[in-house]
Amino acid sequence: MSSLLARLARTLTHHWKRSLAAALLVLVLLGAAAGAGGPVADDFEVPGAESQQALDLFRAHSPALAGADASLVFTVDDGKITDPENKEAIAGALAKVKGLDGVDQVPDPFASDGGSISSDERLASVDVRYTTEVSDLEKEDGEALLDAARTAEPQVDVSARGWPIDLASEQTFPVGELVGIAIAIVLLTLLFRSGSAMAATLVGALLGVAVGQMLLTALASPLGLPAFASVLAMMLGLGAGIDYALLIIGRYREQVVAGNSPRDASAKAAATSGASVLAAGLIVMVAIAGLLVIGIPFIGKLGLAAAIAVGAVVVSALTVLPTMIGALKRWLKPRKPEHVRPSPGFARWGERVTARPWLAIAGGVILLLILAFPVTQMRLGLPDDGNQPESRTQRVAYDKLSAAFGAGSTGPFLIAVDTPKGAPETEQQLTTLQEAVEKARGIDSVAPAEVSEDGEMATLFAVPTTAPQDAKTSDLLERLRADVIPQATSGTPLKAYVGGNTAFFEDFSDKVAARLPLFIGVVIGLSVLLLIAAFRSLLIPLVSAVFNLLSITAAYGVVVAVFQEGIGASLIGADGGVPIVSFLPVMMFAILFGLSMDYNVFLLSRVHEAYNEGDGPRESVIHGMGRIGKVILFAGLIMASVFLAFATQPDVIGKMFGVGLGLAILIDVLIVRLVIAPAVVSLLGDRAWWLPGWLDRLLPNVSLEGHLVESIDEHEPPIVEPEKAPV
Repeated sequence: MSSLLARLARTLTHHWKRSLAAALLVLVLLGAAAGAGGPVADDFEVPGAESQQALDLFRAHSPALAGADASLVFTVDDGKITDPENKEAIAGALAKVKGLDGVDQVPDPFASDGGSISSDERLASVDVRYTTEVSDLEKEDGEALLDAARTAEPQVDVSARGWPIDLASEQTFPVGELVGIAIAIVLLTLLFRSGSAMAATLVGALLGVAVGQMLLTALASPLGLPAFASVLAMMLGLGAGIDYALLIIGRYREQVVAGNSPRDASAKAAATSGASVLAAGLIVMVAIAGLLVIGIPFIGKLGLAAAIAVGAVVVSALTVLPTMIGALKRWLKPRKPEHVRPSPGFARWGERVTARPWLAIAGGVILLLILAFPVTQMRLGLPDDGNQPESRTQRVAYDKLSAAFGAGSTGPFLIAVDTPKGAPETEQQLTTLQEAVEKARGIDSVAPAEVSEDGEMATLFAVPTTAPQDAKTSDLLERLRADVIPQATSGTPLKAYVGGNTAFFEDFSDKVAARLPLFIGVVIGLSVLLLIAAFRSLLIPLVSAVFNLLSITAAYGVVVAVFQEGIGASLIGADGGVPIVSFLPVMMFAILFGLSMDYNVFLLSRVHEAYNEGDGPRESVIHGMGRIGKVILFAGLIMASVFLAFATQPDVIGKMFGVGLGLAILIDVLIVRLVIAPAVVSLLGDRAWWLPGWLDRLLPNVSLEGHLVESIDEHEPPIVEPEKAPV
């Protein structure tokens, strides 16, 4: 692999003009493909779940209950909402809402047969139902709904919540991305002390991110990729892309100072750091693509999209960077050799860590365990609108509805009942079911059953006394499904399924938890095999997997402490008491296990390189730390900054991902890679690089050190410094 990458880099560097033209042509073609791509499609199905069975019944018999919905809340500070002028303003707004595309039901809040007026008559709420399903909604649908509802202003105050409103409120200006890039520019400049090297690294990474985004846009419709995939891909592509690019550019500059010609330096960088990037990228892709085994389309497709994004930045690092090296070779040469020589400070740190390896390991593990402790209190769920910023219309509507009708009114259960058509006893059986549910502990009210037009199903709206994200609501759902409903329908032909958004998210969480062991096993198994092949070592990959697990658990603990326990949550504009998003643990595991292996590969490849050059076990660690320690630290800081910048998003889920991934990278780099890993490798000694003969024969021979790269450009003229090098 190393020799192949070396030949590719040497060719691209030498023929950089043609390579650049080819790259631009590829970008144009991908842009055209992206322009012709169809819309994204969010597939929120949970195969086999009871809420999914309820949704399927709604689709077949009551399509309005299967479509998207939104709640419009009209309030007044003075007078009553039922005053004639207020009723007229609301009626005019609702008339406009009824005329919107996809809107099916807009009830009259003042009707005597089910109007939604608060007891103080200062609030009226309307549940707007669409024939359009959530997966087919677009941002424009939510914006149109808000515009129509707000025509009632200033006569009455208007707030709203629901799927269409969430789409309308999505942040379109890339604040997180721009903040992350700005921090990366500063850190790269400090690392390289060269504006040209910083620019080459950043451009190489951004081109890879752009290719990934265009690929996702083109493939969104045929693969059914969810809308959130582009955000996740951007976050991961930026972080990984910059890390991969800086590793290759850094190694190129190191080889130039060592006396290699530009083509040879590019080839050596590709054969060593490029091989590490390829191995690390494959591990990340395998880990993230492992999300497919969860069995939930939404999660699996997020993983597929993220893997595509990582693949794009890997390809960019291995092709675009050698091209840029050829174009910018005069300016990429370090002004001072000491800028790229091994760091004495990190070499001394390696000496200290390896001098007392057991102490370093024990100290690092204890710190990780302390950080991981809050994970014992983790509660999965989905944050509701009560966790939105107070300025957002969803939060305003949520608070007003909760105050007027109770916390449970914001997340009712929709019980879908499959009924025999035309059976005379069905009405009494439905009444019995309604009364049983209404008597259940934790239920506030149950509306009479609504029978579908075809008479083949009925719907009960059951309102809990507690909020959707409250643990008591989860307990209530379990009681309804396990005891209350089975007993009430026993001996009847009725088949009842509890659905609705609250039930759906609970089923989503349960499905994720059930598949988590299988997912972890698949990801660890495949990643360990790749590392064994890369390093020809059995113990190093196994030990790495163990410490990766501990590092990820520590990251989980930090997320629980911040969002669930509220420690420091106010610093990022979040509230405490927020349940951990049900798909966050698996997404974090996939991403972090892969990225942790990135830094593992970066570190161990330089240690192994020193070992193969004749250093002893401890000396190879010290020399490897001196060569790569600073790069790993800066790479980790850059990636953490990119992730943490996404905490600027107003949505609490975006904040959770940004904080979780950002702090996790810092934990992994500062504790595992710079303390525990060097101590472990030193402690293992020569056994660190041992591999059974039978396994050695089975695995492909992959070299990350580039020993087979030969120099061919001994007679190439040296680089001539320009009179004025660009900054």
